[in-house]
Amino acid sequence: MNTSLRAVVAALALLTGHAASAADFNVRIVNLTNGIWFTPFLVAAHPAGTSLFAVGQPASTNLQAMAEGGDISGLAADLQTLGATIAENPAGGLLAPATSTDVDLNTDGSSNVLLTVVAMLLPTNDAFAGLNSVTIPTEPGTYVFEVPAYDAGTEANDELLTGGGAPGVPGIPADPGGLAGTGGTGVAAADANSTVHIHRNSLGDTDPIGGPSDLDSTVHRWLNPVVRVVVTVR
Repeated sequence: MNTSLRAVVAALALLTGHAASAADFNVRIVNLTNGIWFTPFLVAAHPAGTSLFAVGQPASTNLQAMAEGGDISGLAADLQTLGATIAENPAGGLLAPATSTDVDLNTDGSSNVLLTVVAMLLPTNDAFAGLNSVTIPTEPGTYVFEVPAYDAGTEANDELLTGGGAPGVPGIPADPGGLAGTGGTGVAAADANSTVHIHRNSLGDTDPIGGPSDLDSTVHRWLNPVVRVVVTVR
């Protein structure tokens, strides 16, 4: 093979590899619950071999801040150090039940081949929705991911509405729907599992001025999945 032909073959290989890794896509996030709101979402495309959390492993400090208080700034900073492609708060605030939001991402020319989507569930102590490091499709089309709720394992699920939300401060920050009660005595002590795990759901009760929980069992319970993520590759 002569030198000029080798150069053409090399150029074609580079172009083919570039096309295979490039992705121009839309991410739509749908709240599937009846009475749960989501704090601002963090949507990120990031390199292979990286993740924001792992089931069965302790939550990082920044994951704890997101899961207990909805603060995504630390996780965003973690991703920025990886050169990730990030979209913060695509809904422009909380995502209400039965609503959706979407954002466009483009990873053209980068090594960001995995997609992660996370946000805290309100009202909960430390529950979060997590699409965890799935491979971003490269073929044009629509791809649907059903996303469960995880427990960060960092706080007891006492189900008490205290205005807490800072890491290590017990209690639920708020009920955006305004349907929670008061006067609860506390549902549970610290979980036996202190690592990230599938959430057992909120228990709640039907006593608006007492009982063990401040949450309403007819409103605030959910079943997995809690979020649908629809990826449309163009």
